[in-house]
Amino acid sequence: MTYSVAVAGASGYVGGELIRLIESHPELELRTVTAHSNAGNELSSVHPQFSHMKFTLQETSARVLNGHDVVFLALPHTESAAIAEGLDAVGVVLDCGADFRLESSKAWEKYYGTKHAGAWVYGLPELTLADGGKQRGRLAGVERIAVPGCNVTAVTLALAPLITANLIQTDDIVATLAVGTSGAGKAAKVELLNSEMTENLRAYAVGGSHRHIPEVIQNLEKAGAENPVITFTPVLAPISRGIMAVVSTKLRGTQQQVIEAFESAYGDENFVDLLDSPPETVSVRGSNRAQISYHFDESGRLTVLCAIDNLVKGTAGAAIQSMNLSLGLFETSGLGQAGLRP
Repeated sequence: MTYSVAVAGASGYVGGELIRLIESHPELELRTVTAHSNAGNELSSVHPQFSHMKFTLQETSARVLNGHDVVFLALPHTESAAIAEGLDAVGVVLDCGADFRLESSKAWEKYYGTKHAGAWVYGLPELTLADGGKQRGRLAGVERIAVPGCNVTAVTLALAPLITANLIQTDDIVATLAVGTSGAGKAAKVELLNSEMTENLRAYAVGGSHRHIPEVIQNLEKAGAENPVITFTPVLAPISRGIMAVVSTKLRGTQQQVIEAFESAYGDENFVDLLDSPPETVSVRGSNRAQISYHFDESGRLTVLCAIDNLVKGTAGAAIQSMNLSLGLFETSGLGQAGLRP
């Protein structure tokens, strides 16, 4: 069976990654691409790599998006909810923004400053849960899916198995992330790469203000943590894509238990690699893979490193992976790319 697909917000970086993955997916047919300010332009005018695809960007509206089997919303945060409300003739909708990730209306209003639109089923299949299962088991047949935040994915994958196995203290977690400039969005990336980020590192959203914090906490609670506390600091790095999360916490269990917990959680996962040496972002560039290593030191703390591509495993690839599970397809369909060369 072939599923008809629309990508809303196709002119952005996530939209472009979705199109790249959809094109190689054996069960998907891209039929519609939409944008706001770029509506009316050819797709190739904003993504020259798709010059072989003859699409005109249409307006982003429920009228245009209804009637497809699958719709991906690659829109700025707080803009998906209004569109999603009118999607009553779509099979599966996946929101790559933040609008439906948080279950707490209080947390949403604190960090986003708008009315909470509710929560959809969360699209991080590898998330270990306190009940012994994984989030994957909750995605089959689901028609509305909230795709995780990219930074959140890296931190969650680094910590969740340890929390589920009760091997770390969760009241003193420190996460520092080096983040590629595409994480700031397409318009911001051009400015950042051309001027301020050349030969530069810049921390942002410091002091507990980053919008991904309540989502990380929500995931850690799902994994079994009680009242987790995290210091979360992202740092823009002069690379176009990629995240390296460096996560440190106090160890409660033994080194052997840590090894066994990671092997049990990720040993048979298609998109998580456990490494003996520290991962590098170039190794996951363009792929749906997460690479993790963990390191013990004499202070009694454990450091976990997790490298992902923020545009793929952090967003577009996670969306395709979750869609596959929703539709009953092979979880790896359309995600077998070896990656992109730097």
